[in-house]
Amino acid sequence: MSHHIVQVQDLNHTYPDGTNAVKGISFRIHHGESVAVVGANGAGKSTLLLHLNGYLTPQSGTVRIGDFPLTKETVKDIRKTVGMIFQDSDDQLFMPTVYDDVAFGPLNLGLPPEEVEQRVQDALARTNVQHLRDRPPYKLSGGEKRAVAIATVLAMSPDILVMDEPTSNLDPKARRTLIELLAGFHHTKIIATHDLDMVLDLCERTIVIKDGQVTADGPTLSIFQDVELLAASHLEKPLRLQACPICSGKGILPPKSASHQ
Repeated sequence: MSHHIVQVQDLNHTYPDGTNAVKGISFRIHHGESVAVVGANGAGKSTLLLHLNGYLTPQSGTVRIGDFPLTKETVKDIRKTVGMIFQDSDDQLFMPTVYDDVAFGPLNLGLPPEEVEQRVQDALARTNVQHLRDRPPYKLSGGEKRAVAIATVLAMSPDILVMDEPTSNLDPKARRTLIELLAGFHHTKIIATHDLDMVLDLCERTIVIKDGQVTADGPTLSIFQDVELLAASHLEKPLRLQACPICSGKGILPPKSASHQ
């Protein structure tokens, strides 16, 4: 495969209710890049991501993963290369135990039992959830479910990870653990998210989408310092790039009673 390049050219998608969610989007992502896709709710991020793994196929325009154009005939091959992690982990966890969920994909590839076992062990180890192997997924915390959902994808040995809001609904500790986990995946990552501070940690490139169209594509730091671009896309600077209100003299003043003590 041609270095697992992801190429989207003039992609369009309209839902049955007439919503034109994606309007002529084009970009090219090379092997090893970590790319964020950001924009307001309803901008078209999730619709775009669903095309990268074949859950949606192009109505017009093209999506290519390496040497393969995305079609109904090639989708099985593409899903071996592109692993999709949904925003809601419950959409990926449906088996009686964590082991069963992680083994599901490799078993469906027809792999021998010993290789399935090895893939499950490796995926659980990489996500630090070996201790959850025999637990039912519905009894896991949000962070545990997210880690197991990632393990189900890693067990398929993908070269590209596509993630929709991976840090949503996670507490701060689970969020930091997830960021550290994703930082250790050195293949291609494409992440749709509102968590712009996470983008600073993981993605050197950011694509901004507004109303189904790409409005910017470039180095993450440059885009996040463009206040007018962010405002036009209904986004704000990551907290780490915002001026400290205390240092800038805009902090909350102490109560009058305290100022006279």
